[in-house]
Amino acid sequence: MALNILAVSSEVYPLAKTGGLGDAVSGLAAALSSGAARVTVLLPAYQGVSSHVDRMRRVATLTDLPGGDAELWAAHCPELDLPVLLLKNDALYARSGLYLKPDGTEYEDNAVRFAALSQAAARICQGILGLQRPHVVHAHDWHAALVPIYLRQRRVEDVKSVLTLHNIAFQGVFPMSLAPRLGIEEAYCTSDGLEHWGQMNFLKGGIRYADLITVVSGNYAREILTPRFGCGLEHMLTQRRADLISIPNGIDTVLWNPRADQFLDGEGFDAECLENKQRYKKALQEFFGLAPVAGTTLMAMGSRLTTQKMADVAMAAIPRALDAHPDLQVCVMGQGEKGLEQGLLQVAERYPGRCGVHVGFDEPQAHLLHAGADVLLHGSRFEPFGLTPLYAMRYGSVPIGSRVGGMADTIVDPGGGVSTAAMRAANGILFDGEQPDDMLGAIHRAMALRRTPDVWRAIQVNGMKTDYSWEKSAPAYLSAYQALRPDVMLGRIPERRSAVVGARGWKPVLPAALRNAPVSGPSTGVAMGRSALKGLEVGGAISAREPSAA
Repeated sequence: MALNILAVSSEVYPLAKTGGLGDAVSGLAAALSSGAARVTVLLPAYQGVSSHVDRMRRVATLTDLPGGDAELWAAHCPELDLPVLLLKNDALYARSGLYLKPDGTEYEDNAVRFAALSQAAARICQGILGLQRPHVVHAHDWHAALVPIYLRQRRVEDVKSVLTLHNIAFQGVFPMSLAPRLGIEEAYCTSDGLEHWGQMNFLKGGIRYADLITVVSGNYAREILTPRFGCGLEHMLTQRRADLISIPNGIDTVLWNPRADQFLDGEGFDAECLENKQRYKKALQEFFGLAPVAGTTLMAMGSRLTTQKMADVAMAAIPRALDAHPDLQVCVMGQGEKGLEQGLLQVAERYPGRCGVHVGFDEPQAHLLHAGADVLLHGSRFEPFGLTPLYAMRYGSVPIGSRVGGMADTIVDPGGGVSTAAMRAANGILFDGEQPDDMLGAIHRAMALRRTPDVWRAIQVNGMKTDYSWEKSAPAYLSAYQALRPDVMLGRIPERRSAVVGARGWKPVLPAALRNAPVSGPSTGVAMGRSALKGLEVGGAISAREPSAA
């Protein structure tokens, strides 16, 4: 019998996307649906979402949600071949941006907007005529983190909850005075619940009450148990570490396919034949106004322009790299902090024909960025997973990344002190530190490796041939779901039952193999019962293989 999974997210590509979250949710949902699970995704009916779906039908009107009554619509997304549920309340969601106003500030009612989404998910779990009840509800990031609380308030105990932490730096912090308006009972508003430093913290509440918590890379799972990367939640995460596992993200290898990319005109290329990559390099140079000089190294940077993504460090390092290497060109695409956008635009003005900057995001141009670049620059002060370097590898663009989070798991680099020949085992370049000199040193290494074409080609091929598809990670999620609902695999689906569930003293209802798992300690992450999640343990944390977001 297939498991019914309800995935709840603020983003699902191609319906709504601002970054890696949308890619991760859609990729996982599609991969799971090709196996022993049926996945339905729930997200807000943002402006423009309806253009990506068909077979729309109104299922119900949900009354008394935060922000007012809303309609629940069922539909089908042809691009994903998945069923979707859309929560329609134009007063909350019919806006130009998902989270931000045009001036870059957050919508003041974001707490209401995403509490409504979480409460709608709990209503679906409780039961709505015309919809199948899920066995497991999978909430993604802070926007859906109230789902476990609403489930407990509604006494729904047979639908188990999974919360995936894609980036704990974003937590959904709002005034505690909003709790009554959001329909959150007082018992959950304590320091043992979602209260954090006098504020209401959506993500803390989700971490506290979810049946299982997943993290998107093994290294990040270890990092977030420390003060440096825990963003203030390391103590709560440590308390729940017996129920914390890491399952790495994957990439959609159909969407990101250099042999047949729907966003690229002309013939594709692969690891055996890279000649056509030069065609896309020329197109990328043309788009960014760079001189089409033969033999140049084109370094691309495509990410949010924020301090997290080290855009400030890149702004200082790129001019020095251009001065040091006359055969280097740089192109930057992204948006974020206005000061960083303007600073990078000024760098481009100083180096006409050698540096181009495009403020904004465009999906086709993102594909061209990876197809045409020789090198991807992807510094980050913290990186839960790092999808962008994997896209780059897939297209033969060698990533330069920070040794943090998922990038430390996926980018293989023997180190700066090894011989050039030893770099044949690499698929990219890593650097430590957060200073311009640290990043510049990694760029120097890349430029030196470019002077040895056979080694450079080996690095490219290593990245292109590594399997980072969702097919590698989806079985681990399926195992986790099955561990939460083993009765489904036996063909027994119990009637929904009620239980008295309080905010204090609640214990997660998990199989004994998970519930009584040994804990390895904050420095190494988590160890869990191998019989429940076979094949998931890597390096003390739990992983399907070793891999944010992005």
